[in-house]
Amino acid sequence: MKPTRILLAQNLSFPLKFPLSLSKSLWLQFPDFCPYSSFKHNRNIKDCYRLMNVSEDCSVDEIRDSYRTLAKKYHPDSGSTTADANMFVQIDEAYRELLTHLERESKKRQPLDDDEDEKTSNYKMPQHRHYLSYEGVGYGTPSQRQRQYIQFRVDRASDQVLDFQKQKLERQYAENSMLARNVRQSKKVKITQAIERLVEDLIQESMAKGDFDNLRGKGKPLDKFSYCPHIDPMTHNLNRILIDNGYLPEWIVLQKEIRETIDKLRNELVASRKKLGDPMTYAKENQWTELCEHFKDDITKLNKKINDFNLVVPLLNRQMVHFNADKELLRAEQAYFSLRDEMRSVEKAEDDKHRDNKQVNLRELLVSWIVQLKKLRDFIKQDKQ
Repeated sequence: MKPTRILLAQNLSFPLKFPLSLSKSLWLQFPDFCPYSSFKHNRNIKDCYRLMNVSEDCSVDEIRDSYRTLAKKYHPDSGSTTADANMFVQIDEAYRELLTHLERESKKRQPLDDDEDEKTSNYKMPQHRHYLSYEGVGYGTPSQRQRQYIQFRVDRASDQVLDFQKQKLERQYAENSMLARNVRQSKKVKITQAIERLVEDLIQESMAKGDFDNLRGKGKPLDKFSYCPHIDPMTHNLNRILIDNGYLPEWIVLQKEIRETIDKLRNELVASRKKLGDPMTYAKENQWTELCEHFKDDITKLNKKINDFNLVVPLLNRQMVHFNADKELLRAEQAYFSLRDEMRSVEKAEDDKHRDNKQVNLRELLVSWIVQLKKLRDFIKQDKQ
């Protein structure tokens, strides 16, 4: 019987279901074959917890982990030294009993949990005017906040009415101004057209009278247009027409303004430095510092104009670089010093000339005095004789 019992225990790896009488006979004949029977003993829940080595307040995951550990230890096919088929059967039955017990307990607790959730949700629902927000307006008790919110709504409604009336008046003013502008524009167009028609009528009348028959160069081509081999004829003639009518390109006008502005700033800076004199006192130094700050601001504005000039200038070699305020200040100082030295040299030359003239005058005065003395001596001699 033993070889047959071992063969059955080793080859059967899945549970089998037999009739009750057959399962009992197998239990009596093959006690090691009990893991695969469907017979279950009625056990107490506490005994199940004790067999699974878990506490009574454990979770399903803890029970499963304990079942895996005990199955590895007592399963007859595990090959462990502690393998015991009877113990494994008891553990398996205890595991199933605990799962069933926990499932029943969870079903019993579920209606209670639903009632508690409903009570909690009902409690959280606003039950009183105190829970109204009033758009965050006001403070104090609910009644005070309600009165303040009503006043706030009244003020907001009045503001909206005023804004609507204001927009309505602005629209009417815009429509009236647009209408007046259109009327003025139409009048201007009518006047222009009337003047053009009048001029055209006068020209036609003069031509009919023969006033244009005696003009110089009648019947000859105009010398207005010329030919240039280096440029497109149309462009050349258009440039000629623009130049004759006093038109200047934008970049030329900007270039002229930039040059005139920098010359003016330089002259004003040198004149201001000359007015302060040398040496400067503390008050004059502060005044000179303020003048330098204003000069730097003017240079910054001029550099912005240079940027505009560089954007419209047609030639790359015509572009200009920015002016450095510090270099311009140093240049003004040098110009002032050179002017001061020149003025001092001029004053020295005038002083030398004045001194020379004074010496000449003294010599002439001495000679005249000597001549007068001689004349006086001769006159005295003549009186004695």
